[in-house]
Amino acid sequence: MAEPLLQVAILVVSDTAYQDATTDQAIPILQNVFVEQGQGKWSVSTTDIVPDNKEAISNKVRSWCQDGHNLVLTTGGTGFATKDNTPEAITPLLEKQAPGLVHGMLAKSLEVTPFAIMSRPVAGVANGTIVITLPGSPKGAKENLEAIIKLLPHACLQAAGMNSRTLHAGGVKKLEQDAGVASTVGHSQAHHHAHGHAIPRAHTQPQDRPKSNDPVAGPSQRYRESPYPMLSVQDAIATILQHTPKAKEITIPVTAGLVDYIIAEDVPAKEAVPAFRASIVDGYAIVITEDGSSKGVFPVASVSHASSDTVPPLQVGRIARITTGAPLPEGATSVVMVEDTILKSTTSDGTEEKEVEILTDAVKVNENVREVGSDIEQDSIILRRGDKIGPGELGLLASVGIAMVKAFRRPIIGVLSTGDEIVQHDRPESLKLGEVRDCNRPATSSVLQSAGYSTIDCGIASDSCDILVTSGGVSMGELDLLKPTIERTLGGKIHFGRVSMKPGKPTTFATVRVKDNNGNDQEKLIFSLPGNPASAITCTNLFVLPCLAKFSGHDIAMSSDEPLGKQLGRPRLTVLLEEVVQCDKSREEYQRATVRSGNDGRLFASITGGQRSSRVGSFQRANALVILPAGGGKLDKGSKVEALLVGSFA
Repeated sequence: MAEPLLQVAILVVSDTAYQDATTDQAIPILQNVFVEQGQGKWSVSTTDIVPDNKEAISNKVRSWCQDGHNLVLTTGGTGFATKDNTPEAITPLLEKQAPGLVHGMLAKSLEVTPFAIMSRPVAGVANGTIVITLPGSPKGAKENLEAIIKLLPHACLQAAGMNSRTLHAGGVKKLEQDAGVASTVGHSQAHHHAHGHAIPRAHTQPQDRPKSNDPVAGPSQRYRESPYPMLSVQDAIATILQHTPKAKEITIPVTAGLVDYIIAEDVPAKEAVPAFRASIVDGYAIVITEDGSSKGVFPVASVSHASSDTVPPLQVGRIARITTGAPLPEGATSVVMVEDTILKSTTSDGTEEKEVEILTDAVKVNENVREVGSDIEQDSIILRRGDKIGPGELGLLASVGIAMVKAFRRPIIGVLSTGDEIVQHDRPESLKLGEVRDCNRPATSSVLQSAGYSTIDCGIASDSCDILVTSGGVSMGELDLLKPTIERTLGGKIHFGRVSMKPGKPTTFATVRVKDNNGNDQEKLIFSLPGNPASAITCTNLFVLPCLAKFSGHDIAMSSDEPLGKQLGRPRLTVLLEEVVQCDKSREEYQRATVRSGNDGRLFASITGGQRSSRVGSFQRANALVILPAGGGKLDKGSKVEALLVGSFA
């Protein structure tokens, strides 16, 4: 059984990042170090940002140490500036100092710049947790972490109380081998020619630099096993979000096309609503005198409709007929409902009211009147940065006269199926031997469109895509050419090529650097999904949608304690199984299921038949993906599990 991952918490200490989290670069950079150099031993479970405040730093780190994290990293506040208080906040918490870790970090930094000597890092153990302070510079923090990351698992296990005799069994050489480091003893003799010239040596291990099959080498030379490390689903999602670019602001008109966009700025009301004193009933505008009297017979001086351009002022002793929503005449104090009046006389031609009797004396000043700004005050904030636009928000913007608004740009998504065996799904001819109809492209597109995103056919406009979603060609066959094409032809970087899940194990995520129309570097994201339909649809819901949500700005206003990957994309629910279900021994499994609401308000999930990854029919009637933990064994009927909701339920 695989060893549990070591839990990491990262704390950014910065007034600037605390006020605007989008300015922080340290968290994604440090997370990436754990993904790329952590040898699959780490999980970044918690991140946060606090201001340059000693008490805030101390309280957060103390809390994390009490929660049982193996490693707590802080970044920022280790210099000589007045507000640099991180060492002073951390040191009182430490039960044991770790000067060796400090020395290792400083030695690495001094290779880069002499100014590293100005840093004041501290490290040690607090409540069984290793605590280390890193510089505020993302580059410096990365260099410091890289200098010690391979040694940290050993330190964390010792700090957590693991038996030292067991931990050191096999001696130092075995410890070095397990950590992927080597002693420098005898280095100059072992690595020099007789003439004293150093032999070049790689600074990474072969397992740390996987490479896809080389198609030129031929099928006999292809890998029999994937060179890519197996990532957990959550680590895969975290990697995707690290490389998803920050949402970019655009200015967009307030039209129906604004629906589903995320607002990029606080929006003040341009006008008050209502912009004038208005009646909330059909009746008569009156002027209540100082004695409070409103009862009696009054001549009708004017009429005010909702479409009135001008309404003459109203004098004491006269009334004006008024409709709901119409402006009150100047001087009017109140509106009497029509039900509280009777007609006393008409004009000579009988077409208009001449006199009306008000039957009540109980009408008060401002009764039945909607005052200026009573719904929305001018300059008040009507939408906040991070709000999503729906029909109601669109109407709100329109009601105060806003024509343009800043929003976060939504991604352009290209969808592509690969494979010589793939033919158009609507081709009228019968299939030939080996041919397969393309169901992935329409199915994947429908998943994205149902979540509110537009897709395009890559054969038409592939150059304009921000994100490319492909299916097929990512497994281990000699004709699975997606990974080699990305790495060897496009010069891209594959961030992961395998995920510990079922279905969808060969799912691949990569980035490719290209030039935009102005010659500037930009990064395009590529999701290469498996060719089996159930795998492609599952991975679109699980991996692509959180990326699109972050790209579109959905993460701006999120503050939940849940990891960002669980907040973005499809909602997650707790459901009760309606049958006994077998779990996979080694991989987390996402089974297609129908979720329904019971009479008692609880949610129940029923698996929709066979779960083979090529069996697209099991998606019929499925509105959820039930998440089954790895480890084998069975889950009984009534067991609680988590489900990813991919459709509506009754």
